[in-house]
Amino acid sequence: MRAAVMHAFREPLRLEEVTEPELPSDGALVEVRATGLCRSDWHGWMGHDPSIGLPHVPGHEFAGVVVQIGPEVRGIEPGDRVTAPFCCGCGACEPCRLGHTQICERDYQPGFTGWGSFAERVLVPVADLNCVPLPDELDFEAAAALGCRFMTTFAAVGERGGLRAGDWLAVHGCGGVGLSAVMLGRALGARVVAVDVAPGPLARAAELGAAHTLDANDTDVAERIREATGGGAHVSIDAIGSAVTAAASVRSLRRRGCHVQVGLLAGDVREPRVPMAELISRELEITGVHGMPVRDYPALLRLVASGAVDPGRLIGRRIALEEAGDALAAMDRPAEGITVITP
Repeated sequence: MRAAVMHAFREPLRLEEVTEPELPSDGALVEVRATGLCRSDWHGWMGHDPSIGLPHVPGHEFAGVVVQIGPEVRGIEPGDRVTAPFCCGCGACEPCRLGHTQICERDYQPGFTGWGSFAERVLVPVADLNCVPLPDELDFEAAAALGCRFMTTFAAVGERGGLRAGDWLAVHGCGGVGLSAVMLGRALGARVVAVDVAPGPLARAAELGAAHTLDANDTDVAERIREATGGGAHVSIDAIGSAVTAAASVRSLRRRGCHVQVGLLAGDVREPRVPMAELISRELEITGVHGMPVRDYPALLRLVASGAVDPGRLIGRRIALEEAGDALAAMDRPAEGITVITP
């Protein structure tokens, strides 16, 4: 099969013919019809993820068709249209038994701990648990756009952030994660303040329903959010992953508000300083999110089917597998929406 292979960190990917993944008895081999290009892939390409061994195939936001299953698989069949969470659970450890497959103790992550979806086929282990059937009305590109960004944000604003109708949601960074948060926040009945440094992403946030858009280049973001919301956001999300945006997110909260860290922090900012005095005096909450449990896919797919959210609206660019390497290397620059690869 063809795959975009990484032989060295920070060097161009090579499009090559490689051997298909070995199929375990409980696994499924999925023919990739569409896969997202995510900033998490860029972090892996940069060498920020110690779980990646070389050579390696990136990619973890995919949708496709099952082409082969192991002898122990009972719940899916060849020909089924499926997606899978980027954190695949083992089904046996304590977090998995409690339904928290996204923090499995032995998690398998396509594109990180194993070869990913920048290829014609990708492996999904423990397929009866991790393969998620797709409704016929959801096309492969939109399903790939659910990927890690949309589904992680669904967990961030809902389960982790506890966002309710009428709340204020602050979104710091309007890339794929941030625009997903704007869309989901509006679908849940919240009012949204979107922050970015570029006019294009801010305009997209406004189109998706943000009540206020703020240019972080020329304003004290936290103060402006507190002014616009009458005291601060109930929930605030760092969708970029930097010390600056994380601190601004915390400081933009109203009393007893919740900051959710979605963007990955790496290098010198891996452990940023926390404004602890404000955390204590205003009884703030700080939480992280590492994807969405597979059990929550039905709720997310029902929301999509209702028309309240349309992940396909977030797709900004479609490229071929041959273009994946150049697009990956360019992800250190701001991008509007989600880029989808169609192998």
